[in-house]
Parts: sequence; structure tokens; C-alpha cells
Amino acid sequence: MGERGEATPTADSDGDSGTGRQGAPRVLVLRALGLGDLLAGVPALRALRRAFPEHELVLAAPAELEPVAAATGAVDRLLPASAPGRAVPRTLDWTGPPPAIAVDLHGNGPPSHRLLMALRPLKLLAFAHPETPQVDGPPWYAEEHERDRWCRLLRAYGIDADPDDLRLPRPATASPAPDAVVLHPGAGAPARCWPVERYAAVASALRERGRRVVVTGGADEADLVARLAKRAGLPDTDVFGGGLPFDRLSALVAEARAVVSGDTGIAHLAVAHATCSVTLFGPVAPSRWGPPAHPRHRALWYGPEGDPHGRRPDPALLRITTDDVLNALDDLPDT
Repeated sequence: MGERGEATPTADSDGDSGTGRQGAPRVLVLRALGLGDLLAGVPALRALRRAFPEHELVLAAPAELEPVAAATGAVDRLLPASAPGRAVPRTLDWTGPPPAIAVDLHGNGPPSHRLLMALRPLKLLAFAHPETPQVDGPPWYAEEHERDRWCRLLRAYGIDADPDDLRLPRPATASPAPDAVVLHPGAGAPARCWPVERYAAVASALRERGRRVVVTGGADEADLVARLAKRAGLPDTDVFGGGLPFDRLSALVAEARAVVSGDTGIAHLAVAHATCSVTLFGPVAPSRWGPPAHPRHRALWYGPEGDPHGRRPDPALLRITTDDVLNALDDLPDT
């Protein structure tokens, strides 16, 4: 697969191996995960864009993330790819010659390594794994922060990467609720869902202070959002359940006064738009998925770590009280 520090292969003069249909070499990046995962990978994607400006950069990710990929300014094309949970897709619908470079931003292998190696890339950038000894990458550190991890991977191959290169441009779409406090009660697993009655208590307290509060939820979280809205007495105009299109969600977050959520995609979107946020952590520590150290972001965490796939709210998450969230909001600048 080549030596580290020599990431740029040379395409054949007739445009065969490692090139696309138009003769441009292609970089294939595998990150077939969710919204927060993609946003945490933005620094690495932009580093690859800078390192290979003449290549077509193709991102293998779920089809619904295409507008997010476009907003990064780093991705030329999204190749739809997904699997249940956080599993590695079984196949990729890749056509044409092999990638000039394949980059594993999905995990530490070996399934993701094998998926990419099956395409016979000229170069594979990936972390080392004992079951795929042909991969010459750096070691994987389980406790490393997600943004730092992928930037370190690229630096091991001689590609400069800045983990703070996170910002997204302001959306052209108008916000449906400018200056509101956004509450997002859902998450990818019940273990990361703070109780809805506590979100409702936060909403009621903020409304008593004269703040507008809106509630958002994913495509499969309409019932959860409705329960919260009913408990808090929110008008229908302030309820966005069932999954907003990305342009509207992005605009809502970009123009929000603050975002309150668990450790899930919208928390990363708040970081991407430099919007104030309070993120409730449990069972995974913010040292691995939390926002950058900045006064506009507060990460609430009591620990210890637990099962991120648990079927009930994690005990560490339940230690966070309504007063903790309200006090954290009070401590944010300009809120």
C-alpha cells in the first residue's frame, strides 16, 4: 500500500489507473455514519481537500447527508453508503477505475479496511490493525477526541490538518425562529436521552424569563417532540418534530440564542455555526466528543462512562439536573 509520508500517487499518463472518467484522480473517503460524525470529520475532509486540490473528493456517507457534505466546501460528490447502527457497509457502489487514494475515516478496521482494499486503491490511509497488517498506518487510541483522531491520522501520512477547522458558512435560508433557545431531546440511543420532563422544566423556566423556546427532533422523533411540547405548553409554531430539512435546521441553529441537547448531531452543528450550546453528556465523556474549549460552549458531565447503546438514560446523564442546565445557560455569553 506504500509508505507513510508519500500520500500522492502518480496517475498514468493516459488517465487509467487511479483516475476518474474525466481523467481526474479520485480520493474516496469512507465515513458512513451520522450528522455529528460527519461534522466531527470536517477538519480532516478540508485537510484532504487542501492536500489534493486537483482530485475529485468522493465521500461515502448516508444519502441524507449530501447537503451537509456540500456545506463543508470540501466534498465534490457523495457516494450513498450506510449500514444499521455504526456498522461498516457491506459494499460500495464504486464505478470506474480504482481510487487514487482511499481514506478510512469510519473506524479502526478491519471491516472498513477490507471494504476499501476491495476497490484496489493506489494508496490507503488508515489506522493500523493487527488483522490487516498490510495497512501501514499509525496506532489507534480509543480515548482520543474524535476531531483530533482523524487529524492525527492524516498528519501521520504527511498531510497537515487542523482540528479547529470546524466552521460552516452561514446558511442562505432564513431561520424559522431567530434568537430562540433550541431544545433537542432526542439522540441516537436511549442512553443519551435526558428525560423529557426535565427538558420541559427547562423550557417552562426559560419562557417565564421571556425567552422563545423551540423544540426540534429527527425524522423518527415526532412523538418525543410532541410530548415535550405538550408538557411545556409550546405553541405549534415552536415545534419542529419529524426532521427539518438540513437547510432549515442549519439556519435555525445558526441564528439561535443557544442550543441545549444531548451528545448528538445538533450539538456539533451548534459548534459549526459558533452558536452557544449546553451539551449534556452521558454515557460518553466530552473528552472524546465534546465541543472545543470556548466560553460559548458548556459540556455538562458527571461520569463515569457507561454503555453508549443502553436502552435507558445513562446514570451519569441522569445526574444532570434542570438547575445545572439553567445555570449553564446563564453562564453563556449574551444569553
